[in-house]
Amino acid sequence: MPFSHHSHSGQFCAHAQDNLENVVKAAIARKMQILALTEHMPREQQDLYPEEASVSQSLIISGSYTEKVLLDIFRQYYVEARRIQQAYLADINILIGMEVDWIRPSSRVYIEDLLTEYPLELFIGSVHHVHCVPIDYSVALFDEARNLSGGSNERLFEDYFDLQYEMLMALKPPIVGHFDLIRLKSDEPNTNFAGMEGVQRRISRNLTFIANYGGVLELNSAALRKGLKEPYPNAEISKQFLALGGRFTISDDSHGIDQLGCHYRELFGFAKETGVLQIIYFEKGSCDKDVRFPNVTSKAIPLSELESHPFFA
Repeated sequence: MPFSHHSHSGQFCAHAQDNLENVVKAAIARKMQILALTEHMPREQQDLYPEEASVSQSLIISGSYTEKVLLDIFRQYYVEARRIQQAYLADINILIGMEVDWIRPSSRVYIEDLLTEYPLELFIGSVHHVHCVPIDYSVALFDEARNLSGGSNERLFEDYFDLQYEMLMALKPPIVGHFDLIRLKSDEPNTNFAGMEGVQRRISRNLTFIANYGGVLELNSAALRKGLKEPYPNAEISKQFLALGGRFTISDDSHGIDQLGCHYRELFGFAKETGVLQIIYFEKGSCDKDVRFPNVTSKAIPLSELESHPFFA
C-alpha cells in the first residue's frame, strides 16, 4: 500500500504544479492508497517565499501575494481538500494536514492558531529558514544565511539544528520533515557532518527528543530527485534514530503529478540497507498517541510487504 505523507499542488503552492484534484486522481491511478495533503502554512508578510515576493500573478492568484492572501489561499485549500476527501473516499485514504514553517519563536502562536481554527489530521514540522532566510531555495540565499551564522557551514548547520530543536520542543510534530534539509544547497550536499562535533551533538539531541515523544521521521525521496546521493535523513542519521527506537514513514514531498512516488525504489533500497524493517503510516481511526488528532491512528507495515505492492509492477 504505497503512500506519501508529504505533498503539495500548484493550486495552492506557488512553486508546485497541477490542480489538487488531479494530483489525487493521479495517486489513485498509480495505486497509492494513502495520500496526506500537506500544503504550506500561510506565513507573515516578511516571510513570503522568493517566488511569491517576485510575481504579480500566478496559477493561484491574480495580483500580489500578501499575508492576507496566503491566509485566504489556505482557507480555500482546506475547503477543497475536505471536498476531495469525501468525493474519493472509496478510492483512497486522504489525510488533510499542512507543512509548518518554523521561522522564529513567534511562529508558535501563528501555527497554534491555525491548528485551533482548522481540524487537521496531521502536520509536518519543518525548518526552511535560518536567521529568517530561506536555506533550500538557492545557493545565494544559503550563502546569505551562512554569512549571518559567521561564515562557516558548521556554524550554519548548528544554527539550523538549534532552530529545529525549538520547533520540536514547541510543537512535537507527528511527522518531522526532511530532517537534514540544510545539506541541500551547501558546498557539501552529501555530507554526513563528520568531524563537526557541535553539529553531531545537536543531531543526537534532536533525534533523542523525537524518539522520546513518539514522533516519526519521514524518509523523504525529494533529496534523490534533487540529485543528492541519499534521501533525508542520510544513512548515518537514520541509523542513529533506529538505535533510539525511532520510527519512520515515507514521503515523496511531491510538488505535482510527475513527482508522486518519485524515486521510491531507490528509497526502499536505502531503507533496507540502513536497517529499516517497517514503515509507519497514518490513517483515520481511534487515536493511539497524539490526542490533538483524535480521529487518526498510526500503524506499521513491513517494508517487504510494501515492496511487493502493484505500485511497483
